[in-house]
Amino acid sequence: MTPYFHSVRLDPEKCKGCTNCIKHCPTEAIRVRDGKAYIMEDRCIDCGECIRACPNHAKVAHTDQLMRCHDYAYNVALAAPALFGQFSNVTNPGSVLDALLALGFDDVYEVPLAADLVSQVMREFVQQRSSGPWISASCPAVVRLIQVRFPELIPNLITVESPMEVAGYLARQQAIRKSGLPSEKIGVWFITPCAAKVTAIHQPEALSASSVTGAIAISQIYGDILKLLPASGEVQTVFQASGHGLGWGRAGGENVALAIDNHLAVDGVHNVIALLEELEMGRLHDIRFLECQACTGGCVGGALTVENPFIARVRLRKLVAKLMDSPSNEVALLREEAGDIFSLKREIVSRPFIPLADDMRLAIAKMEQLEEIEARLPGLDCGACGAPNCRALAEDIVRGIAEKTDCVIKMREEWLSRFKRNNRYGKGVR
Repeated sequence: MTPYFHSVRLDPEKCKGCTNCIKHCPTEAIRVRDGKAYIMEDRCIDCGECIRACPNHAKVAHTDQLMRCHDYAYNVALAAPALFGQFSNVTNPGSVLDALLALGFDDVYEVPLAADLVSQVMREFVQQRSSGPWISASCPAVVRLIQVRFPELIPNLITVESPMEVAGYLARQQAIRKSGLPSEKIGVWFITPCAAKVTAIHQPEALSASSVTGAIAISQIYGDILKLLPASGEVQTVFQASGHGLGWGRAGGENVALAIDNHLAVDGVHNVIALLEELEMGRLHDIRFLECQACTGGCVGGALTVENPFIARVRLRKLVAKLMDSPSNEVALLREEAGDIFSLKREIVSRPFIPLADDMRLAIAKMEQLEEIEARLPGLDCGACGAPNCRALAEDIVRGIAEKTDCVIKMREEWLSRFKRNNRYGKGVR
């Protein structure tokens, strides 16, 4: 099995074994054993919920540091749509691009412009097919959620590359033309609002290698950008994307950009799970397109952002309202330059949990054992055992990574039973 790259990681020194993370993880990927949490790699989707939930900051996102730019002769910053909603004093999104250039990048490229292109391609994809509902594949955490928990819904994913990847390709080609340098000497850096994008760059699902070199967290360079924003309001760099492309940074933005009838938008990974369960049961026949965002509020609610997601969403909406649509001929030229970058190069496949056993008969026997153990557990799903619920504990017991005595409720019942039994015979408790 190919080893998984994960941006979300644990700092054991900060972990106090508080179990907050296990209660929030949407794929039950975290356990607490011996007073410390650990992440089950086959189940983690890098959604960042544990980062938000951990009061001790023991869950962190591994991102690229700004100093890595020194390894390349020419560096381009990819400005994510969510980045433009982080600042209270931005009335023209071009000022954020100016600040990135002042920070030391040789060039900038707007991911919202790539979103304009992707919107067009996705709209055509849905319109040319009669079946559905079709699910946007632009949120990598949602794609991994489907791979892990809803593999039968993989055929519903729209097989169009994300705006980040399209922007990375176009930015790299533009940098090659401008600098005259070979591709290996050019660094293309996505300014990311979330951990899942980092994983998508370092271990892409549908590409052998990403066009993006790495990802720098918005939270890492927010302060530097804020200091470099033009105080006078004078903007040197022209913002080219349309309001529709910029709107991809907030929940519902894709729906507005695609303008497809019978669409639905849902944000927050637990809300997404509830919706996908409905789809799995065949209850969404009248919906043509599903925009699913793992973060509450969309990308502006990513774990690596700075601003309150509701405030950032309002700011982004105001900026979107000021922008006119980009010229259709410009989008057409860029689409021609992009070529076949929009189509996925590899099939998205399921990422099933590690089976209870390789032998089918043994696996069935272990499943029966799991059901028996779960039936004897209290069903409180308290998390005190270090597993998110009683069924997860039963599975861990069958796998040999937990004991029945890990359940404090059962231990208490056993202790009380022994106490009463011994007291009945006047033996006391030893």
